[in-house]
Amino acid sequence: MTSFKVGFLGVGNMGEAMIKGLTASGFKPVDIVAYDVDRAKLDRIGKTYNVRRAARLADALLVDALVVAVKPQAVDGLLEELAGLGSKLPLLISIAAGVRVSRYRARLKAARVVRAMPNTPALIGEGVSGWFAGPGCKKSDLAMAQTVLGACGAAYRLADENLLNAVTGLSGSGPAFVFVMIEAMADAGVLVGLPRALALELAARTVAGAGRMVIVTGEHPAVLKDKVASPGGTTIAGLVELEDEGFRGAVIEAVSAATERAWELGGEDEDGEEGEEE
Repeated sequence: MTSFKVGFLGVGNMGEAMIKGLTASGFKPVDIVAYDVDRAKLDRIGKTYNVRRAARLADALLVDALVVAVKPQAVDGLLEELAGLGSKLPLLISIAAGVRVSRYRARLKAARVVRAMPNTPALIGEGVSGWFAGPGCKKSDLAMAQTVLGACGAAYRLADENLLNAVTGLSGSGPAFVFVMIEAMADAGVLVGLPRALALELAARTVAGAGRMVIVTGEHPAVLKDKVASPGGTTIAGLVELEDEGFRGAVIEAVSAATERAWELGGEDEDGEEGEEE
């Protein structure tokens, strides 16, 4: 692996997930520096992963790539701080939901920004992310972004930044939708007589195995579904119930709602235009 230094502004769930992914993939902890206003959280991350802790925001900028892992609502304040430091900035890899590259460059001018949306399964190296490279990014920047994001799972570069809000709605928020499905399946297992622990294990492994099967076989989910649904059998009876209860539509609406919220967090409409203040 090509060696370069990576910094993290914010070590919440996603920041920690990415640090864990990097160290697990062989990235040297000495090449990772973290900063967070929550010193207790920062100390825990430093001790857990043996990475360096920055005492000041300026110290976290002495890297090649800097992951901005703060809440979307905190981005504007952070940009003010960064602009005030007057320091030369490394590549910025922003994972703040809904925050466009233009918002960074409007305040930081010539900043090189990669906007990305990873998801929480990055904690176990099974994440997936989409990313977009803004103006001015060099070939080496693209390689660093792919390395950082790819250390946590699959990473896909997108040609259109507008697609990142859709990525947010689908794979960024998606794990929570799947967790609800697993919980519901486990509850159903208990309802029909299974012990709670076994029902949860069966539900989780069923979802994980089914997802892996789609990836490994490359077959369309509808084809795989039809292979399970025998005429007059148990599976088709369950599928009919799912359709009657609007399961498919509910999932579509959930992803759509999450995508719309990502646009709102960025203060823009779905055409990428700045929204008017009311």
